[in-house]
Amino acid sequence: MLLTWDAAAVRAAEEPLLRDGAPLMARAATGLAHHVARLLRGARGAVRGAHAVLLVGGGNNGGDTLHAGALLARRGVRVTALTTVAHPHAEGLAALRTAGGRVLPVPDGDLPAPVRDALDGADVVLDGLLGLGARRGGVRGPGAGLVAPLADLRGRAGAGPLVVAVDLPSGVGVDDGTCAGPVPVADVTVTFGAPQPAHVLPPAAGAVGDLVVVDIGLDLAGPPAVARLEAADVVDLWPVPSASGHKYVRGVVGVVAGSAAYPGAAVLATSGALRAGVGMVRYLGDAPVVAAHPEVVAGPGRVQAWVVGPGVGPDDDVQRSRARDAVARAGSHGEPVVVDAGALDLLPPHVPPHVVLTPHAGELATLLTARGAAVSRADVEASPWEHARRAHEATGATVLLKGPVTVVVGPHGAAYAQADGPPWLATAGAGDVLAGVLGAVLAGRAADVAADPTLPAALAALAALVHGRAAHAANPGGPVTASAVADAVPATVAALLGGTAR
Repeated sequence: MLLTWDAAAVRAAEEPLLRDGAPLMARAATGLAHHVARLLRGARGAVRGAHAVLLVGGGNNGGDTLHAGALLARRGVRVTALTTVAHPHAEGLAALRTAGGRVLPVPDGDLPAPVRDALDGADVVLDGLLGLGARRGGVRGPGAGLVAPLADLRGRAGAGPLVVAVDLPSGVGVDDGTCAGPVPVADVTVTFGAPQPAHVLPPAAGAVGDLVVVDIGLDLAGPPAVARLEAADVVDLWPVPSASGHKYVRGVVGVVAGSAAYPGAAVLATSGALRAGVGMVRYLGDAPVVAAHPEVVAGPGRVQAWVVGPGVGPDDDVQRSRARDAVARAGSHGEPVVVDAGALDLLPPHVPPHVVLTPHAGELATLLTARGAAVSRADVEASPWEHARRAHEATGATVLLKGPVTVVVGPHGAAYAQADGPPWLATAGAGDVLAGVLGAVLAGRAADVAADPTLPAALAALAALVHGRAAHAANPGGPVTASAVADAVPATVAALLGGTAR
C-alpha cells in the first residue's frame, strides 16, 4: 500500500532531524542525482556528455535541485541552471558554480535566446521551481514563462527532454492535488522522505509520472493522509471462500437496476457481481437479466448487500421505490448498499458509511447542489478530493468518485486514490460493472463491514483496483467495452490472489 502524508506531517518529521544537524538536503540531492543519472543512462546510454537544465526557484526545493546539479556536473554532465528568483539557495548555487555549472537568470516576460537555447538542447530538465512549502496559486513570475516552452518541447514527436519533478510538480496543491494553473508534466517525480497527497490525488497525479521516493531518514507519525492500494493488498481484502463455505456464506447481492430505456445497465451490474465471485445475485426488475445470466435468481429474498441505481430512470416509479427501500434497509438492518446513477437522488438526509455512493463528477455536482452547495461538474473535476470529502460530510456515506483517478472518502480519515484503469475504461456501462463488483465485495465481507465503519472505503478502493486492472487485461493497450471488462474480472482476481484461493 502506498501511503502519503500531508505537508504538516512531513515538516514535523523533518524538524527534529534538522535540529540535530542531519544533512537532509545532501541526502535528498544525492538521491535525486542518482535517479537522474539512471534515467540518462537508460535514455542515451551514458551520463557523461548529457545536458541537464535546472529550473530553480527559491527555498529548499531550489537548493535540492542546485546541489543535485553540482553532483551531476562532477559526473561529466553539462548543467545549466535557469534561476527564477533574485536570491536562489546560496550554498547550492555556490556548489553548482564550483562544479562548473552555468547559471542563467530568467527575466519576467519573454525568454531571452540563451534560456530558450538551453531548454532546446536539454536531455533532462529538473523542475525545482516550487516544492513542499509553496503557497497555493500555481507557478507565477518568471517561472511561469518556462512552463509553456517546456510543454512545447515535450509535445514534439520523438523528441523533447526527460522531465524530472523535484519533490512535486511545480504548482500543484500539496495536500489536495489541485492545479491552480499550468503545471510542468513530469516523466518521473523524485520525492524525499514520504509521498504527499498530490502524488496520488487528481488532477495533480496526472503530472507526476513515475514516483520515486528517496529515503532521507524521516520518522513519520500519525495516520497517513491518503492511501493507494497496490496488488499485494488484494490478498488481505478480497473475500476468498473457505472450503466449507456455501453460496449464502459467500454473499448474496440484491440488484435493483435497469429500466425500459436502459436494460443493459442491469445486465452489466449483475455481470460485474457474478464475475467477482459472489455466492448469488438476486435481481429485482424487468430487464432481461436472467436471459443473459441464467444463474441470477429473479425476485426478492435475503441478501447481504445491495446494488441500486444503474440504469434506473427518473420516471420508473417501481424501480425507484425498490431502490429507496434498499437504502432504507441500510439504516434499519445494516445491509451495505452501493448507490449509483439513478438512485443518488433517493438518499435520505443522512446515511451510515456502509452506504457507498459511486457518482461521476457530474452526478456528484448534482448531489451537492441539491444539498445547498452551488457546484458544477467543472468544480468537481478541478478539485475531486475536496468535493468527495464534502459529499461524505453532507451525507455520512462512503463516497467513491469515479474518474481518471478514482477518489474514495470514508469516515475517520479513510481515504484512497486509485489510478488502475487505462483511459479506454471511460466507456458506457463501465460504471455499472464497477457497481456490481463492489456489491459483491461488500456482500462477501458484510460481517466485517458491520464491525468496521472504515472498511467500506477500503473495499471501494479494492473494487476500483480490480475493475481498472480488468480493463487492462481485457485488451491491453486498446479499446475495451464494459462487457469485456466484466468478462476479464475472474482472471484478474485469480492473478491478484495467486495461490491464496487454493
